Amino acid sequence: MKKYDAIVVGGGHAGIEATFALAKQKFNVLLVTLDKNKLASMPCNPSIGGPAKGIITREIDALGGMQGVFADQAMIQIKMLNESRGPAVRAIRAQIDKDKYSKIVLDAVQKNPFITIKESIVDKLIDENGFVKGVELENGEIYYANAIIITTGTYMDSRVLRGDVVEKTGPDGQKTSSKLSNYLNENGFEIIRLKTGTPPRIWTDSIDFSEVDEEILENKLLNFSFKSKKILDKQIHCYLTYTTKETHKIILENLDKSSMYSGLIDGIGPRYCPSVEDKIVRFKDKERHQIFFEPETAKGDLMYINGLSTSMPVDVQIQMIKSIPGLKNARVAKWAYAIEYDAINPLQLKKSLESKILSGLFLAGQINGTSGYEEAAGQGLIAGINAAQFLKKQEPIEILRSEGYIGVLIDDLVTKGTQEPYRMLTSRAEYRLLLRNDNADIRMAEYAYKSQMISESEYLKIKEKYLKITQKIEELKNDFVSAKSDIGIKYNALNGQSKLQLISRPDVDYNDIINDFEYGYEVMVTTRLEGYIQKQINEAQKMIRLEKLKLPENLNYNEIENLASEARDKLKKVKPTTIGQASRISGINPSDIQMLMFYLNTRRK
Repeated sequence: MKKYDAIVVGGGHAGIEATFALAKQKFNVLLVTLDKNKLASMPCNPSIGGPAKGIITREIDALGGMQGVFADQAMIQIKMLNESRGPAVRAIRAQIDKDKYSKIVLDAVQKNPFITIKESIVDKLIDENGFVKGVELENGEIYYANAIIITTGTYMDSRVLRGDVVEKTGPDGQKTSSKLSNYLNENGFEIIRLKTGTPPRIWTDSIDFSEVDEEILENKLLNFSFKSKKILDKQIHCYLTYTTKETHKIILENLDKSSMYSGLIDGIGPRYCPSVEDKIVRFKDKERHQIFFEPETAKGDLMYINGLSTSMPVDVQIQMIKSIPGLKNARVAKWAYAIEYDAINPLQLKKSLESKILSGLFLAGQINGTSGYEEAAGQGLIAGINAAQFLKKQEPIEILRSEGYIGVLIDDLVTKGTQEPYRMLTSRAEYRLLLRNDNADIRMAEYAYKSQMISESEYLKIKEKYLKITQKIEELKNDFVSAKSDIGIKYNALNGQSKLQLISRPDVDYNDIINDFEYGYEVMVTTRLEGYIQKQINEAQKMIRLEKLKLPENLNYNEIENLASEARDKLKKVKPTTIGQASRISGINPSDIQMLMFYLNTRRK
C-alpha cells in the first residue's frame, strides 16, 4: 500500500499511543520507525509514573490509551508515592522490565490489522495548498495520507556528547537525520535546540550491596490501568546510596571537561532533572546527593544509576563512579552521555496539537519541547484522537486544566511555550485536588466515549461506579453509630454521630466502617475533602466561563485600541482560541483582557 488514512512518524511512547488511537477507530495507519524491536523503548529511566506523571498514565488509560495496560504487564516493582500525604499528591510509580515492555508493544502492533510498520526515516513531508498529503522516506519512497503525526522524540538532528567527544547519533547509537528538521525549518516552523542526558549502567554483579540501603516493598494490588487486577508475586528491590565529598571534588576539578560546561552544548537542559555536575554547581551547600540503583529488567543483571546523569568524558566518569559507595569495583556496561536534539516551538500548535502552519499535521512528544515517557504518551494519545476527529471531520477534543494533567500539559505548551524540556509537576496544576489518581476514570469518561475510544458499555460501567459511590455516601449519612458499639468505643464516637461523620475524621480507618464496599477509598476521599473539593470546583467554574468565550480565528489584533504592544505581539503569535487561554499567556495583563473583551462586545453590538 502507498495510501493510508494516517501516518505516524516515530515509534516512541507518543507514536505508539497515536497509532493505537487511530487503529482503535479502524483507520489504516502506517507507523514509520527506525527499529520495530525498540518500539516505546526506554533509553533513559526504566520506570513509568511518579508525582503527577503517574496520574497522566492513569488519564491515558481512562481515555482508552495503552501505556497503563503495557506498564502493568511489564512492571517488576510498583508503589504508591506520598501515601502519608494528601490524596492530591499520591501517584503510582513502577519499575519496568524495559525489554519486555518493547516486546509486548511490538506484539500488540503486529496483531492489529489496522497497523503497518515500516522501518525507515522520514526525510520530508508532502504538502499541497497548506494541507499535508504524505511523507517521503530516505530511500525516496512516498506514502500518502490525509493526517500525519510527527513524534520523533530526541532523534531529530541529534548528537551524543561525552566530554569533547561528539557523535552524530540518536539514543543507544541509533540513526539520526537532519532532513526532516530542515524541511520543518524551511516551511515556517521555529526550531529550538534542547538537551537531556542519561546516567551510566553498571553490571549488577560488580556492585557491593553491603554499602547501600535496600528498599523492600510489600506486595499490593496497584495498577495503572483501571482494567488490571495484577498483583506482583515478588517486588524487585531498588537501592539507595549517595555522592561523597570525593565525588564533588572530582566533578569540580574537571568541570571544564563536561560537554555542558565547556560550551559544546547549545541546547537547554531540563531544570528539574539536571546532570550531577549541574546539581553540584547549583547546590554548593549540599554535602551529598541521592543516587538510586534501579534494575532495568526482571533479570536484574544491569543497574540504572539514577541521579548520576552526566556529560563528563569516560576517564572522569570512571573516577566519579568509583567514588560512590557500592561502586568501588563497578564494571560499566554503558557510559553516561548528554544528547542534544531539535524540537519545535509549541506556540505554533493548536490545543488539538494540530500545527497552525499545515492542516492535518499533528505533533506530539519531545518534539514539542517536553521530557518524559508519560508526557509524550499523553500528547501522542491526544494527537491520535484528534487526527481521527480530523479525518471524521469532527471537532477536536480539548481537555481543560480543571479536568486533567494532560489538559494542563497541553495548555502550558501551546499558551506559554517552553525554553527548556518541560516536565509535569504537581505544582503546575492549580486544581490538583480535582485531578487525583483515584478519579481519572470519571474525569476522562466523557471525552473517551465521545471520541469512540471506549465503548458504551465501558462508559456506563464507569457512570455506574460513581453512582454507587454517591449512593453509599447517602447511606452512610443516615447510618448512625452507637457510642457503646465496638466502633464507637474504638473511636470515641458520640451518640447520634453518623458513619459518614466518623469517616470524615483523619484518625479513623475507613475500612473499619465500610470494609465490605469496593470503593471505600473513593468514599473516604470524597467525604474528607468535600469542602476543599467544592471550593476548587467553584474556582474552576470561573475559568470555564472564560473558556466558553471564544475568540474569532481571524481576529485582527491591530484593530484593538489601548492594547499594550507586548500583549498585541503575544496574542498575534499564540492566536488564543478563548478569552481564558488569552488570559494565561505570559505578559498578558488583566487590563489587556479588558480591552480585548470591550472590543469584542463593541463588535458584537
